[in-house]
Amino acid sequence: MTFRSEARRLAACLCLVCLGSNPVHADEGLWLPFLLKQHEQTLVSLGLKIPVGSLFSNDTTSLKDAVVLFGGGCTGELISGSGLVLTNHHCGYGNIRRLSTVQNNYVENGYWAMEPAAELPCPGLSVTFVRSATDVTDTVLQVIAGISEETSRNEKLGTVSAFLEERAVAGTHQEAAVVSFYEGNRFYLFVTETFTDIRLVGAPPASVGNFGGDTDNWMWPRHTGDFSLFRIYAGPDNKPAKHGEANVPYRPRHHFPVSLQGVREGDFTMVYGFPGRTRQFAASRLVDLVEKRIDPARIAVRGRRMQLIADGYGLSDTTRFIYEPKHKQLSNSWKKWQGEAGGLRRLQTAANKRAEERLYHERLKALGKPELAEAVHELDSAYLRLEEPYLAYIYYAEAIRGVDLFALARGFRQLFEANPGEGDEAAKVLAARHDAVNGFFSWYEPRIDRRMFEVMLRIYTDHVDNRYVPAMLRAGVADDGHATYADRIFKNSVFTSAKSLHALLDRYPKTKRKLAGDPVYRLAMALDGVFRDSILGPLRRLLGEIDIIERRYLTGRLLLDGDTSLYPDANSTLRLSYGRVQGYAPRNGVRYRYYTTLSGIMEKEDADDPEFIVDRKLKALYREKDYGPYSDGDVMPVAFIATNHTSGGNSGSPVIDGEGRLVGINFDRVWEGTMSDYDFDPERCRNIAVDIRYVLFVVDKMAGCSRLLDEMTIIR
Repeated sequence: MTFRSEARRLAACLCLVCLGSNPVHADEGLWLPFLLKQHEQTLVSLGLKIPVGSLFSNDTTSLKDAVVLFGGGCTGELISGSGLVLTNHHCGYGNIRRLSTVQNNYVENGYWAMEPAAELPCPGLSVTFVRSATDVTDTVLQVIAGISEETSRNEKLGTVSAFLEERAVAGTHQEAAVVSFYEGNRFYLFVTETFTDIRLVGAPPASVGNFGGDTDNWMWPRHTGDFSLFRIYAGPDNKPAKHGEANVPYRPRHHFPVSLQGVREGDFTMVYGFPGRTRQFAASRLVDLVEKRIDPARIAVRGRRMQLIADGYGLSDTTRFIYEPKHKQLSNSWKKWQGEAGGLRRLQTAANKRAEERLYHERLKALGKPELAEAVHELDSAYLRLEEPYLAYIYYAEAIRGVDLFALARGFRQLFEANPGEGDEAAKVLAARHDAVNGFFSWYEPRIDRRMFEVMLRIYTDHVDNRYVPAMLRAGVADDGHATYADRIFKNSVFTSAKSLHALLDRYPKTKRKLAGDPVYRLAMALDGVFRDSILGPLRRLLGEIDIIERRYLTGRLLLDGDTSLYPDANSTLRLSYGRVQGYAPRNGVRYRYYTTLSGIMEKEDADDPEFIVDRKLKALYREKDYGPYSDGDVMPVAFIATNHTSGGNSGSPVIDGEGRLVGINFDRVWEGTMSDYDFDPERCRNIAVDIRYVLFVVDKMAGCSRLLDEMTIIR
């Protein structure tokens, strides 16, 4: 299992579903769209004008047929009958950057395909549609009923899931997955269709798509035109096909009409997408741990890494080009965690959860269900034991994994442990490693990583127990100190030079002993060994215990409240949230409007700050008030906020009005509401969306790519 998949599993397991004793607010909830019939009265009262059944249907065309999982971690929406996909600029960023060079930088300068032939293939990018969802809970639970031993239960669960999945897509090109909800108390079978020929159509320059940068990230008021455009290509039969000249634009089952009518305070909105992971219903002990220990540790280490990267920007333009994306990626969570910890403190979430847990215990005891009632006490004990290895895990993830050289060394582990032999197969293995070395050093600055090595090792050894520190690291820093130790390691390792590594590979396996004795390789392997045996091992055992207790806990929760008011935690499956366009008061004496305009961009302009540079053409359009049909009177809208419940993965989600028309693109949350993954506060939780009118204005008036508007269904 990779470190990334292990991290996702830990994030998934360190979640509980809520006690439900607090009422669910009208704006709260990441609801399964195929179960929204039970919310029909609420939806209609809030402003839904189309039939509830048109939101999701297995049998007929519905709004879900215009929503895609974009690139595995974002959402996108179809906005034309020719496969045109709209998503966030930050969701398309990785692909835009991979198509860029220092000399031809599409991230900085933008890119617009003025004709179909100019649409650029994005290798590795995919989009996925959900074609159907079916409740298979009764079938699954019948098969695993009465199995108390966890390994046997999981084996049976895997068998029945595989059977249902294979039967669902037999004879088709589609895929299927049985997904667990409510910690294994409900199961749904999803059938999906994935397309892999995706091409870049358009992206605004960074001065639009990333206006405000890290400074404005998670903040309101916001003025970022966070959007990009891609197109799905399919085979002549409209089915998924590998990239090829014969492919044509995909013809979707549904695409969103685009509304130019705008939004007003109080308007009903829906957000459709694939939120990744929430901890909305976490146990009080876990919330307390996150607020007081986990988030502060993450914030401190990430902040130091970001500082070290920024300190290296002056080395060269190439260095800045290489490391800015890393800084941006680190900054996103760093800032979010600060708002999250502060929000949990302000709401006193841990204390409120403890009160809810007491009520849960009392209610279930009164119902004669002591085995379910005791789950809260068992969880409290388990999370108490989890605290130390979990903190060590966090420091390892944030500090040790922050050193690029360790990642390079780990890439040689398979080579060392397996003998590539001789002949063609050995040549392929070694050639792949040569390519990996070239790729690594084309995006690497040793002076930054040398400093990162020293500082991250110091942070790690200062904050974890000695049993999580390999003996060679303890001895090295004890003898020399962290700075001298780092100098010695970098001086004596082949991993600090592409030339040295290529020379080692050219003579491999004769140089196998040299690899085994290399100080970077030895330290990377020693750290990974400690992580595997002393951190990950205990965590897995504890999480296995917690899995079983959580399932029992959720059985009690569903018994008390049912799934009408108890929505499941996000798990990257398709969800719909609903709310209203609304401003908010983040603190005493401050009240924010629900919208921002182009004049706010001009007010923020700072020619000396790369985050706040304003494009010359945009300024000219502003001076001339040349807004076309996209303005609201003489004002050009840019962004708005609403009370929709969103999370990571909702980036790029369509914001839809009561008629099922696209009015915006979700791209962020306000900083004061970032604790919403744990605790939703209707007074401060707001999702941030780009106004669709600003998107069309940029495409048409600034980029001059009106051909894209010609293929949309625009409601004026």
